[in-house]
Amino acid sequence: MRIVAVSTSARKGEKKVNQPQVTLVANHGVEGDVHADGTHRQLSLLAMEDIEYMRSMGADVHPGDFAENITTEGVELYTCPIGTRFVIGDDIELVLTQIGKECHMGCAIRQQVGDCIMPRRGVFCRILKGGVVKPGDSFRISFRPQVLPQA
Repeated sequence: MRIVAVSTSARKGEKKVNQPQVTLVANHGVEGDVHADGTHRQLSLLAMEDIEYMRSMGADVHPGDFAENITTEGVELYTCPIGTRFVIGDDIELVLTQIGKECHMGCAIRQQVGDCIMPRRGVFCRILKGGVVKPGDSFRISFRPQVLPQA
């Protein structure tokens, strides 16, 4: 599992631009990104496999186009339960706080192909321990909570 791309945007409602590296600030967000606000949605992630799925549907999409800060490869992020912890590199720590989000009105991807995966497959994390992240860095699950069946 690895980081494919890191991305930021200066304004809300636009695609993020791929960067050579970004700095994750603990309990805040991505340095220089408009969405850094210290809420439970400090960092957005989407799997490259989900971007590839949208390409198979006819969308001309790339990392950052879904407004995700980090694009990963090798893990189905949306299958991880809330509370899952991730490690980037040797010491950056994240905790999963939300799966999916409401797609904003006028989503260009939804208009282009009739679907958008961010509401179902994008995830959000709080940054527990920050640091510099760049494409190629390792990404792993360090803790996955046990989900008990509903009674």
